[in-house]
Amino acid sequence: TQPGTHPSHPARLQPLLPSQGPTPLSQPTVLYPWRRKSSGGLSRVKRDWIIPPIRVSENSKQVPENLVQIKSDKVFTGEVIYKLEGPGVDQDPKNLFEIDDKTGWIRSMMPLDREKYRSFTLKAFALSPSGERLENPSTIEILVLDQNDNRPKFSQKEFAGAVAEFSVPGTSVMSVTATDADDPTTDNAMLSYSIIGQESIPPLRINKTILKVLVADMSGMGLTSEAHAIINVNDINNNRPRFSPDQYIMSAVENKVGFVIGWVNATDKDEPGTGNWQAKYTITKGDSSGNFDIHTDPGTNQGILSVIKALDFESQTEHTLTLTVENVNPLSIKAPNDPMSIATVVVNVANENEAPRFNKDPIEIVVPESVAPGTLLASNIAYDPDNAKLRYDIPRDPEGWLIIDAETGEIKARRSFSVRSPHVKNNIYTAVIRVTDTDSGGISTTASLVISLRETNDFPPQLFPLMGTVCSEAGRGTPGLVLTAVDEDLAPHAEPFTFDLPIEVSANWTIMQVNETHAMLHPLVELETGEYVVTVLVTDSGSPSLTASAQVNVSVCSCGKDSDCKSESAAVTSNQVGVSFIALLVVMASIALLLSELYLENTSPEPCLCGRAHARAHTHTHTHTHTDTHSLSLMCVCSEIGLLVFAVLLLLAVAVGNCRRHHMKKGQGLLVGESDDDIRDNVLNYDEQGGGEEDEVSKHHIVLQSGIKKSML
Repeated sequence: TQPGTHPSHPARLQPLLPSQGPTPLSQPTVLYPWRRKSSGGLSRVKRDWIIPPIRVSENSKQVPENLVQIKSDKVFTGEVIYKLEGPGVDQDPKNLFEIDDKTGWIRSMMPLDREKYRSFTLKAFALSPSGERLENPSTIEILVLDQNDNRPKFSQKEFAGAVAEFSVPGTSVMSVTATDADDPTTDNAMLSYSIIGQESIPPLRINKTILKVLVADMSGMGLTSEAHAIINVNDINNNRPRFSPDQYIMSAVENKVGFVIGWVNATDKDEPGTGNWQAKYTITKGDSSGNFDIHTDPGTNQGILSVIKALDFESQTEHTLTLTVENVNPLSIKAPNDPMSIATVVVNVANENEAPRFNKDPIEIVVPESVAPGTLLASNIAYDPDNAKLRYDIPRDPEGWLIIDAETGEIKARRSFSVRSPHVKNNIYTAVIRVTDTDSGGISTTASLVISLRETNDFPPQLFPLMGTVCSEAGRGTPGLVLTAVDEDLAPHAEPFTFDLPIEVSANWTIMQVNETHAMLHPLVELETGEYVVTVLVTDSGSPSLTASAQVNVSVCSCGKDSDCKSESAAVTSNQVGVSFIALLVVMASIALLLSELYLENTSPEPCLCGRAHARAHTHTHTHTHTDTHSLSLMCVCSEIGLLVFAVLLLLAVAVGNCRRHHMKKGQGLLVGESDDDIRDNVLNYDEQGGGEEDEVSKHHIVLQSGIKKSML
């Protein structure tokens, strides 16, 4: 290290040896810090010591070495003692410097290291032998001059960087750094970098380059160090994947899904394992039905072709697929403009025995419930993909309404249907049809036959009640006989009903529509009291409509103010619904006589009179056997029993009539009223609950009519 200079003394002081004598004035080794020049020459000034920094080169081997001598020129009769304090003397690091207490020479006692201690600041004292300070303490600064004793050091033994392939010259790749412990203000720490060697891996294809880097101080002329820089060349997608080979033949079994039928291969020159190398396969042609799928094996980069939708040998025996391949990452603009690679895969479909198939499942048909037996309901319902012969049957037909041709599969009606069947829900009847192929294995398939039954007008309406009472006085505002009807059909083949009278009846009677389900029968003229049979026509709303005629037994009676006979409406205001008293009497008597006469006619050629029969039996004993006589006696007994029954029924009828007249007071009935107006009000207001909803009165009359029919059969 070259020593610096100072205007008052050399930066590096040489020791004053005894043989050398005093140092020239231009390079004084003795400092008198209390002197300064004045106009009259040098004069002593009372002030602190001012000593310039002392420069000492590090690593000096000349130790001990005199650095500088200090003296006090104060007039003192005794001896002056010099003392030094501070770091490097009596403070850590100790014993680097010392001072001769007699002469004032400051010496370095061992080599210095600038990288540890760049400078030292010491205090110098001039003392009397008694320890009295002769001068104020003076500061002495020692600067350690740098030597190039440290090599530069890289911050890492090995540096890593990356650069994309095909980067243009001048592209920044990475940075390497080094440091030098020497003084950065000198050339000792001025560093220079250079590449002194490189190696490419692999040799013929640069994926990675290893550089040997050198750093030197003194601007490249001093001490040096080495390190390695590893540069990875990053791949770009500049190569298209290519099929190898580009023609494939594979096979697949029909009616199976989820299995692999083969693999296709593609090569790529880009970096394996990266998105620039990974292939993505696509079926671009030949799979309009979506039967196939292809995906990439991430390990081998092969394309795996599989069936995801069942193939059908009968419809297509061979599929020709066109495949393309590309990378996961988009192609770089620096890649060659090559066309996309294409491969062709021919898939042969293998045949197997398939189950027959229905053209539709469920098989849905709509028929009227009154379909005629033998009517064709459905045909051509199934087929076999293998063109095998089929056999048909019906495993489920709860009502037995259907028949099927075992060979053709034609379904016909065995008999008419009925929506009232317990197996019909919401007008839907369901059966099961089965078809089986006759090839080996006999594979079967079933389908549901869903029959929607369309309601037809099968039943004419039934009129009720079939008997009642009306007033003989026409035109007095008296109510008539309320009639209604029921129909076993459902809407729209039931109500509203239309009531009418034949032409021959309309001369004396009229019928007036009350609402959609009820009508009122009136005498058109004043009639004599008695029993009348009136023919009434009732028509439903079906298409086509059906009309029924009914004979209504009408009792016509006078409706005087105090009369027991009231014109009560048969379905609304009277308790006389059913067979009238007189009619009941006649019917019961007729039945008794009829039974007795029929029995006698079937057992004897002559009428049976008990007295004469008994006499005749005794008179002709010689011509008749005992058995004949006994039979004739039995017949006479039966006749007497018939007459006795008739007499009992007659008495019973009279008693019922008396009881009825006793209890049927004015205004009494099913609907009790205080006056004729109450009864009329009830009749006129009947249609308030008759406008389509089922009422309790109608229910009672339906039950009553059913009982009457049974009693008359």
